[in-house]
Amino acid sequence: MAAGKQHQSNRSLYSARNLWSGFLFGLGMVAFFDETVFHQLLRWHHFYDRSTTDIGLISDGLFHAFSWFATIGGLFMFADLRRRQGLWLKRWWGGVLLGGGIFQLYDGIIQHKLMRIHQIRYVENVVVYDIIWNVSALAMIAVGAFLLYKTGKRK
Repeated sequence: MAAGKQHQSNRSLYSARNLWSGFLFGLGMVAFFDETVFHQLLRWHHFYDRSTTDIGLISDGLFHAFSWFATIGGLFMFADLRRRQGLWLKRWWGGVLLGGGIFQLYDGIIQHKLMRIHQIRYVENVVVYDIIWNVSALAMIAVGAFLLYKTGKRK
């Protein structure tokens, strides 16, 4: 089989793996960005703010570990896809944006509003932060879903 046809065949064979590799990587990277920027650098909140600062720092550490396990898992799958010549970058990026967006939307709605384990920032007009957080999550989900739709049409 010619190299181009083999590559196209591998794309179809590893379509789901491209999606999940990107999804894990995107989820992990957005979680890592959240933890690094908002928890550590800006010190706006901890992962769990309903207890002492020590518990908040421990929860941040566990959250940080989770984000890196997801990121590294996604990268191991990415490397395996490259090795098998089954990498489909447009589909992978769709998974990255979908995973990152879903994590961010889950964080913004479930953790911030329903569970109330922390807020984005403890200010009087937090709704501005909530809108920016959740609209950017929806934008990532929309672009990711569009890329996945475009790559799902090929056989």
